[in-house]
Amino acid sequence: MQELDNYGQNWTLGVTALASFMVALDAMVLTAALATIRVDFSAPMATLQWTVNAYNLSFAVLLLTGAALGDRFGRRRMFAAGIALFMLASIACALSTSILALIAARSAQGAGAALVMPVAMAILSGAFAREERARALGIFSGVTGLALIVGPAIGGFLTEGFGWRWIFWINVPIGLIALAMSSARLRESFGPPAGLDIPGLILVAAAAFAVVWGLLRGNGSGWTSAEVVVALLAGLLLTAAFIGRELRADAPMVPMRLFRSRALSSGIAASFLFYAAMYGTLFLLPQFFQASFGYGPLGAGLRLLPWTATLFATAPIAGAVVNRVGERPLVVAGLSMQAAGLGWIAMIVGPGTAYPTIVAPVVLAGVGVSMAMPAVQNAVLSSVAVVEIGKASGIFNMGRFLGGVFGVALLVATFSASDATHSPETFSAGFAAAMQVAAALSLFGAFVGLWLPARRREPAVQMPRRA
Repeated sequence: MQELDNYGQNWTLGVTALASFMVALDAMVLTAALATIRVDFSAPMATLQWTVNAYNLSFAVLLLTGAALGDRFGRRRMFAAGIALFMLASIACALSTSILALIAARSAQGAGAALVMPVAMAILSGAFAREERARALGIFSGVTGLALIVGPAIGGFLTEGFGWRWIFWINVPIGLIALAMSSARLRESFGPPAGLDIPGLILVAAAAFAVVWGLLRGNGSGWTSAEVVVALLAGLLLTAAFIGRELRADAPMVPMRLFRSRALSSGIAASFLFYAAMYGTLFLLPQFFQASFGYGPLGAGLRLLPWTATLFATAPIAGAVVNRVGERPLVVAGLSMQAAGLGWIAMIVGPGTAYPTIVAPVVLAGVGVSMAMPAVQNAVLSSVAVVEIGKASGIFNMGRFLGGVFGVALLVATFSASDATHSPETFSAGFAAAMQVAAALSLFGAFVGLWLPARRREPAVQMPRRA
């Protein structure tokens, strides 16, 4: 009987990990293809960034709703619905005939991902006993992390060998396999009944969209223009309205009482900032490799590996060390290293810069953020009761993806201020300015990390004195 249970658990781990790999891959696989898509659709950089931000924004704001839908209507049913939506949206991406159609399809992809990821973790957690759950979640997270590491290289290979549309076509066979496996091997399960905070969902989505719109339109319309000022003010007012709504709601999407914990509030603020720097850099860096160094999509994707591979090497070590030294030293040191690495890149890039000269700062930034990631997540999840870990995890992930949306928008606005796509020289100048902003975001994140509570040391045991 135990063998049959293990057999079912292994199938559950396999299908949830496969679906998470597909979803995580599409968060990164597009990076090496962006320059090609920009040329194919003659898209300005401010419009191109929505191919990344549309995915991240819909993923972020629908994440907690996806978990609630799984609890209410059945996790296996919603998991399958998320895979199907993601697969159909991938087909729409591959068939896009304009940049606007691609952006709309990417938004639908993000909605599918917001169903798949939280429900997959709930299914996996329910399938394993407590003593086995950590191992299963570790494997699940490792597969997801692998997708983030190899995503740019896979995207570059497909773009260069077959065309950028194949980045999305490969999701069809993966999705069909995952659907068949979920139908045959997963059991239906339900969570505790959870309310759907639709007004809160609308407010947070509108607030994020308004802020991003204002940042992107600042250079074109003027930072003091009515369009930009109204958009940024609307974003702030909608954010305030969202907070007010969550404070009064019976079943809030984001319980504001959780932010009374210093560890949770400072951890989420720090992660927002360093994910903003990281996603913004990953949006521009492959395009810099292609515009200034002349690499193709595959070459650009492979040359991101010194950064992305640090996650595989550094994060497990940081995860083991955090229990001994605490979260604050790792977050502060890690984000300081990321700031130093990105600032170093900003100082040395130029039209004549050779790729080997930026390997060291890229690795420095990668090691730094890979140190901070597990530490800040541990700080957030350890700050709440066990019954609220799922909610805290959802808030953390929503915050980091919203940070990514903000970071891409801010760095693109900085890059575009000098109309930087006309030549390798102007591209390098705009890229250097954007890296300065990314370094500042990382440094600000390090300062916020100082507010994390220090690890309490156990009092030394007093030995009785001899008479």
